[in-house]
Amino acid sequence: MASSLYRWLTLFLMTLALSLTGCGYNQFQSGNEQVKASWSEVLSQYQRRADLIPNLVNVVKGQADFEQSTLQAVVAARAKATAIQTSPELVNDPQAFQKFQQAQKDLSGSLSRLLVVSENYPALRANQGFIDLQAQLEGTENRIAVARNRYIKAVQDYNVTVHSFPSNLTAMALGYKEKPNFSVENEQAMAQPPVVNFGKPANPPPGSNPGTGK
Repeated sequence: MASSLYRWLTLFLMTLALSLTGCGYNQFQSGNEQVKASWSEVLSQYQRRADLIPNLVNVVKGQADFEQSTLQAVVAARAKATAIQTSPELVNDPQAFQKFQQAQKDLSGSLSRLLVVSENYPALRANQGFIDLQAQLEGTENRIAVARNRYIKAVQDYNVTVHSFPSNLTAMALGYKEKPNFSVENEQAMAQPPVVNFGKPANPPPGSNPGTGK
């Protein structure tokens, strides 16, 4: 009797396992893990950028007449971006994800403005520390673009599983929902790192005398 019950239980579990596999259960598990891994890489690269900014700000502060409003905007944008709690659950909350995306977009904009304004300061552009930090920021922006693209692809694959038959039945039964993704608005432009041409002549800052260099 016990052996018969064991055989029936084993058969039931095998049938259940095959059923879950056919309905996309395993796809959801692997897809979710891929999304989490991709998201971790996105966060890692954004954090790397955030870590570079204080050094950049300190170098720029050495330029006495540098636009303070530009520096303040970078500092404020960084504070806002780093204040957001970036837990793994954020990728399941569309509203929180949108807030995170906007904060990073604002930080990208303020950094680009700082680098553009820096073209007007020859001494700053010749500062080796500034040059090194600018190169590191460019490299980080490239890494961010790659990480974002991997995340976008992972989420797209996961969301296709959510909406495709028969895995959509599993999604409804087990509560799997579509995950938010980075918007495609200006995605190509945002993927380009800030560019500063150190080779071209810079316009002197307002109030300076080109003839005296002051």
